[in-house]
Amino acid sequence: MFKSSFMDNAQSSSSSSTTSASATANTQIQSESPTPGLKLNAERRTSVSGESLQPNTFDDWTPDHYHEKDPEQLKRLESSIGTNFLFNKLDSDSKRLVINCLEEKHIPKDTIIIKQGDEGDYFYVVESGNVEYIVDGNTVNSSGAGSSFGELALMYNAPRAATVKALTDCHLWALDRLTFRKILLGSSFKKRVMYDELLKSMPILQSLTTYDRAKLADALDTHIYEAGEVIIKEGDTGENFYLIEYGECTVTKEGKGLLTTLKDRDYFGEIALLKNVPRQATVTATKRTKVATLGRSGFQRLLGPAVEILKVQDPTAKHD
Repeated sequence: MFKSSFMDNAQSSSSSSTTSASATANTQIQSESPTPGLKLNAERRTSVSGESLQPNTFDDWTPDHYHEKDPEQLKRLESSIGTNFLFNKLDSDSKRLVINCLEEKHIPKDTIIIKQGDEGDYFYVVESGNVEYIVDGNTVNSSGAGSSFGELALMYNAPRAATVKALTDCHLWALDRLTFRKILLGSSFKKRVMYDELLKSMPILQSLTTYDRAKLADALDTHIYEAGEVIIKEGDTGENFYLIEYGECTVTKEGKGLLTTLKDRDYFGEIALLKNVPRQATVTATKRTKVATLGRSGFQRLLGPAVEILKVQDPTAKHD
């Protein structure tokens, strides 16, 4: 239970108007073994524009790439995107719309699918095969069937953060930029933008990359507590880590009374998860408080290097 505070200004998620004209470069995706006719992004845009999209204007909109999938394709797609974080929060109508807008892509081994620094034009889901992620010439990660990539540039109107190369022959499903932003703006996009501003302002999370924060934001849940409500109780089993979006809480310990007061952008609940011990203190809301929570499984998996910082800043030595 250690305090943290704002350090950096939050990054804006999108502009209110188009900030630059889109220049087109009729550049075929590069491949070490070029395949005639293969044009994943035949007219790759090299500038970044900030569309102003309003979710309530989409009711009568029909995507350009809408095409009803046959039963065999639907079965494969359900398997590929069934647990994908960007799709599992959509309602059935929105999910059906996304599925019917996906374009099937067969990608040969060694193809450069997206290139670092380019503008985002497609989001990809891997049905089969393996891809690697390259940043500034260095391979930083790889992934296989069921994974996805390319969403960050589309969500934040930013250049591609990494190059993605096919390690094997790959079968991908691609969703174009406009459809992606229109369908997801009111769900995963909105959640990511909201929590990204919170997460990147916290000193303990400065070691996380934009991609790490995005994955962390997807895993967070929100809860509101009224004044007087106990959020965690000393001695209970710890299941969640808490980040305070707004409000105020007191931290008390039996026999020692008030230890500290927590406010906006502070966090608590990490000790029980780090040490696998019961809650070391009671945290009570003193005014209406909104918290973002991260479950035990996501705590170790998604916080990455931030876990080590939390261990260093363990406050229990001061209070025990």
